[in-house]
Parts: sequence; structure tokens; C-alpha cells
Amino acid sequence: MTQPDALKSLLDAVAAGSLSSAAALDKLKHFDIEPVGDFARVDRHRSLRTGFPEVIWGPGKTPEQIAQLMNAMRPSHPTIMATRIEPAVYAQLQSLVPDLVYYELPRICALLPDRNSKLKTQNSKLKTQLGLIGVLSAGTADLPVAEEAALTAELSGFMVKRLWDVGVAGIHRLLSNRQVLDEADVLIVVAGMEGALPSVVAGLVECPAIAVPTSVGYGTNFGGLAPLLTMLNSCAPGIAVMNIDNGFGAAIVAGKMLRTAKRLAERDRT
Repeated sequence: MTQPDALKSLLDAVAAGSLSSAAALDKLKHFDIEPVGDFARVDRHRSLRTGFPEVIWGPGKTPEQIAQLMNAMRPSHPTIMATRIEPAVYAQLQSLVPDLVYYELPRICALLPDRNSKLKTQNSKLKTQLGLIGVLSAGTADLPVAEEAALTAELSGFMVKRLWDVGVAGIHRLLSNRQVLDEADVLIVVAGMEGALPSVVAGLVECPAIAVPTSVGYGTNFGGLAPLLTMLNSCAPGIAVMNIDNGFGAAIVAGKMLRTAKRLAERDRT
């Protein structure tokens, strides 16, 4: 049951007389923020406010803490994500959360509505949002960040089209896939080294481009600082720049852009 459905069910029960106002008040005390152990508080109203539920940041948490958070979120979230989960942590999580699905490349763990199968990109039951998000990676080494963006967008209900290894070192690989650029409603462009790919892409398309620098590169890449500065100083208009390696953040920004566009279209029809 989603949070809006849970809230409506609660209000309907009060209206029907099957739930007292005092009992409803007690439930509402924990409806938006619920303590989990003595280490966290789950923000249950986040999806109502922002359109996206709270996501668990894995580093710095024990497997037991991650499992407790996931179990606390189950009743109100059909899809639950934990990011930056290393394989060794997932190995411990398996016994604590048996129906957990692990995506090794982006290091994401998820509980899905269909607990028995991995996400299928093209015909996923998770697709609930309008719009197509294109995710591009400059090189193979950028794939963990690019796939983090792509999978986060899919788990958030968006259709995603991937285009890997199309960096400026072989620009013909990008230009021979112009249909992917033209079909997308928002593009996420992930690049390390000097980070030139987002500028090239933004000069070819009419949709917004979200640039994500990665920490991939030789010494003067400075752990992603060089591509970050390249993207911030791009002469191609229409680029938004994320922090280094932040594929997750790029997916949420893309999703908010598309949800805003949908809201504006609905407003125009009324």
C-alpha cells in the first residue's frame, strides 16, 4: 500500500466510525517519522513531499542496521533501495533479508513489488511514470556510476534507455546513435577523464542534459575534480552538473524534471 493510499484508508476508517480519532492520532504520530532502533528515523512522508521515498545510504551502516531500516519501510514502500552496498555487505544481508535483490555493478540492493524476480527493463511492472530517461557513459570504467543512475531511475518508475561507451575519444560511436539522443526526454551523461562528453551531447539535443563527473582518470583527473570543472565551465547551454560519482542524484533530478513536466501538462488541461 502506498503512503497516499494508507493515509486515505486511515481517514476513511475514521469517517466510517471503525477507528476512533484517538487511535488515528496515535497512528499519525508515526506516519511521517518512525524511530528505528536507537540509530535512525524513517521519513515516511518524504514521497508525499518530494515524489520519491527515502533511500538507504549503505556506507557507514552495519548490515543489521540496513536490514532493520528495510523491514521498517516495507509496510509503506512497494520498492525499497539501499545504495553503495558492497558485495561483502550484501552477503551478510542475504540471511537478514532473504528476498533482497542485488545489482552488483551499481552496488544497489532493492526490495521489489515482485520479490521473486529481478527488474526487467523493458516490461517492468515498476514503470509508473511518464517520460524516457537516456543514460550515456563515456567509457566502460564509468559504468558503475552510469548504471547507478539508470537503475535508480527504473526503480523510481521511469523507462530508461542506456547507451554505453560513447565518449569523445571515438565520437563516431555517439553520432551513430543519434536516435537515442532524439528519443530521450532527459539525458544523464556520465564521464570521467576530462569530462567533455556532456558538452558535446548538450550541443546536439533539445532536452535537458544532466552531467555526472566520475573519479575515473589519470593523476591530473584529481579524483573527478577535472571533469567536474569541465562540466561546470561548459559553453553548451542546458547542462545541470551533479557532484562526483553521484549517479543516484542525477536520476532523482531527471525524475523530478519529468514529474514537473507532467504536472504542468495536467495543469494546462484543467
